Amino acid sequence: MAMTRWERVRAALAGREVDRPPVSFWGHDYVREWTAQGLAEATLERYRTFGWDFIKVNPRATYYAEAWGNRYRPSGDATRGPVNVDYALKNGADLDAIKPLDGGAGPFGEQLEALRLTKRGLGDEAPFIQTVFSPLTVIGRLANGDLAFVRRQMRENAESLHRALFAVAQTLAAYASACLEAGAAGIFFATVDWATHDAASEEQYAAFGRPYDLQVLGAVASAQFNVLHVCRRNSMVEALLDYPAHAVNWAVDLTGNPRFGDVLSAAEKAVMGGIAVETVARGTPDAVVAEARQALAETGGRRFFLAAGCSVPPDTPEANLRAALAAVEEGHRKG
Repeated sequence: MAMTRWERVRAALAGREVDRPPVSFWGHDYVREWTAQGLAEATLERYRTFGWDFIKVNPRATYYAEAWGNRYRPSGDATRGPVNVDYALKNGADLDAIKPLDGGAGPFGEQLEALRLTKRGLGDEAPFIQTVFSPLTVIGRLANGDLAFVRRQMRENAESLHRALFAVAQTLAAYASACLEAGAAGIFFATVDWATHDAASEEQYAAFGRPYDLQVLGAVASAQFNVLHVCRRNSMVEALLDYPAHAVNWAVDLTGNPRFGDVLSAAEKAVMGGIAVETVARGTPDAVVAEARQALAETGGRRFFLAAGCSVPPDTPEANLRAALAAVEEGHRKG
């Protein structure tokens, strides 16, 4: 008997038998994501087009940095992200200006309205989760992506950096909690640039990443569906498996990253991914199906969500996205 989307997601998170693994993909709409109404419309449109089992809301990645003073302008191109106009952290002294903010106002308030609109249009059909960047990621964005600048502050200005990280974490914790109140089933907590050995040592991340990550995740411990997303190659996925999240999403195809079996055997969490972004964005439907079958074989279809390792480009072919869903449906029929 076919499950509802919520039943399928809950069963997959618990490691119970599913009629088929849940499937979802997500990506930016660089034109419509600049307003609450536009983001909600784009989100619901994508959901209805493909029939995903859950929705990962994909807001513009700049909204956190906007809250503390970064300024951006839309590119005007549906395939390109916004352009930075100004940024907040130009030197170490600027860290002292990073204070706690109202997690329900400004860009955060706009995002909460998008969630309320999404909930209104979705009802109880399927769970949706909101993207929240890690505090260290926000600090990096405030420095216009200059990771070397942030690492220098770790060495030379640690006290000010810790104060700024605490302020960001305090704000994001309140905001993440408000996301649940707006109807989200949880958060998609993204470490983006930082939880990779290419960006920081495990000791640096333990000092400047982990405490503030846990502060945010702790605020939504009651959520039904929190996902930890660890980006990039040479990631620290295995060092973060004790984080209080229900599932982990990462790119298994990238160099230095663990396979699904490594994580499934190490933690009682579901795994999410299996399709390389390059494959779904630039490959063929047959290539997508092949990667989906490989992921199903590795996981046995238990504690598993089929998705990409990260967001997919706006021009990703619809045929490739539909092929992923068809692959799990086919796998279930054969099973």
